[in-house]
Amino acid sequence: MALSETPDVTSLDLALIGNGAIGALIDAQGTIVWCCFPRFDGDPVFGALLADERKSERAGVFAIELVGAVRFEQQYATDTPILVTRCYDRKGAGIEITDFCPRFDEGNGSLVSPPKLVRQVRPIGGKPNIVVRVTPASEYGCNPRQHAIGSNHISYAGDQALRLTTNAPAEAIVDKTPFHVHETLTFMFGVGEQAGDLTSVGATLLERTEAYWRSWVRELKVTGEWRDAVVRAAITLELNVYESTGAIIAAMTTSIPEAPDSGRTWDYRYCWPRDACFVVNALSRVDEVRTTERYLGFLLARAESADDARLAPMYAIDGAAIPDEHVAECLAGYRGMGPVHIGNKASEQQQNDIYGEAVLTAEPLLAHSRSRWAGDETLFARLEPFGHHAVRLHDVPDAGLWELRGAERVHTFSSVMCWVACDRLAKYADRLELTDRAEYWRLHASSIHDVITLRSWNAKLNAFTATMEGDSLDASLLLMPRLGFLEADDPRFVGTVAAIESQLKHGDFVYRYVERDDFGYPENAFLVCTFWYIEALAAMGGARREEARALFERVLSARNRHGLLAEDLDPRTLEQWGNFPQTYCMAGIIDCAAALNK
Repeated sequence: MALSETPDVTSLDLALIGNGAIGALIDAQGTIVWCCFPRFDGDPVFGALLADERKSERAGVFAIELVGAVRFEQQYATDTPILVTRCYDRKGAGIEITDFCPRFDEGNGSLVSPPKLVRQVRPIGGKPNIVVRVTPASEYGCNPRQHAIGSNHISYAGDQALRLTTNAPAEAIVDKTPFHVHETLTFMFGVGEQAGDLTSVGATLLERTEAYWRSWVRELKVTGEWRDAVVRAAITLELNVYESTGAIIAAMTTSIPEAPDSGRTWDYRYCWPRDACFVVNALSRVDEVRTTERYLGFLLARAESADDARLAPMYAIDGAAIPDEHVAECLAGYRGMGPVHIGNKASEQQQNDIYGEAVLTAEPLLAHSRSRWAGDETLFARLEPFGHHAVRLHDVPDAGLWELRGAERVHTFSSVMCWVACDRLAKYADRLELTDRAEYWRLHASSIHDVITLRSWNAKLNAFTATMEGDSLDASLLLMPRLGFLEADDPRFVGTVAAIESQLKHGDFVYRYVERDDFGYPENAFLVCTFWYIEALAAMGGARREEARALFERVLSARNRHGLLAEDLDPRTLEQWGNFPQTYCMAGIIDCAAALNK
């Protein structure tokens, strides 16, 4: 992204840094307003993003403020998640803040990614004075952490003790008093002690982290005119992968509402098999396979530890069950719009599509020359139980991919994903020359295809509907050609697109559905649906492909200054809403660029 001198109009004008252990959101003035420790779904030590503005400091912030600052510039270092913020006062005095989380290869193939934030501050003009405010909270903003000053650090008590190691004056930090910056200052915040000369250690960590990410980007296969957008999306997706287990979270945050005062506030800091499938398939388009291998290992382990290889709709990032959904009483919510939820009740739902997504996750690996699972019959055998579940569940009511909390119905998308499970198993068996298994799965796929074609087609609407024997629409049906269920020029798909355009498209953007649900009528567009629409138009070809290109540019213009997207978008103002950054949407950037670059 180009250097920006003024804050974006987007309220979620935040940058993400991270390393696979933690992730932090930083505002346009260089303040860390969200970061959980010691992992993505941990206690938000810096939780000001979801606090009442008057109590933001109590909820936790890490601010480095230039006294008298009037101008700010901010950008990522090229092809990295390292953020550089420059602050200037009226007299030309300034500081540069470099923020990152260490991540690098030790040389033996293992990654170093400790739960640690590193902030470097250096003077870039005049005689700058700064105030540093570090107020880590605990128990979701209910309690400040007691501190103690050491020789070169400040320790903070709590269930997980934390420490700020620095060569800046600790007393001034505790007292929040100004001090002069005349050389590079380093702040390391996180778990554990930090030995060695801090300036030297910080410089080394920065150099190794920068080298790691640039090497990672060089390994990607990215071509075409949207190269920078795709690279930023890929880096962002990788930051949502929990390095310890390979689990992939849906977003870094909890409870940013889908629309103002809507009550639609959910905790997305967990691993959904559905969302993770979209992530790994997007990364596979740019030839990143390690993430897919590690995530598939995580998912298979979950299935094999359960009765009959059953999958849950979501998992904690260590593979455990999701906490019971409850409210964080001490946090008012984003812009005061609560409630703030911990846990997610949707983990208790039946969502039948997840078996198709589990099988689809393996697709990039089975024929990839660098995958350890290429041509692996053992992997095929481990995937087959998902197919058996798909056969059993293809016409059984569920909550659907939109996780409706009302009555269950037979959702067409869930049924299509059950077909995907069988279809892909047949194709995998063909590739492995397992003739009997290929025929077995092909027969099941054909049978499910017939059921969907018969029961989900509505001749009056000239479209496939959201549910079997239904009369409402669902944007997920735009994925039918990508999944291979129908060709993009099939008249039934063309009719479905036309119906979706008529009922679900508001301005340039597509809603997931428009009928009333448990919380009323949807107010904002669910952004990934617009990406699916772009893909569908591109696949239809001709003039529709040019429409797709123009709409893709329109969506890209709605990103914040750092190239990031939240879950939802106000189609009138282009203001972002919902949890941030949303992996569905960042994956959509990669998918659409690939579709339009063909």
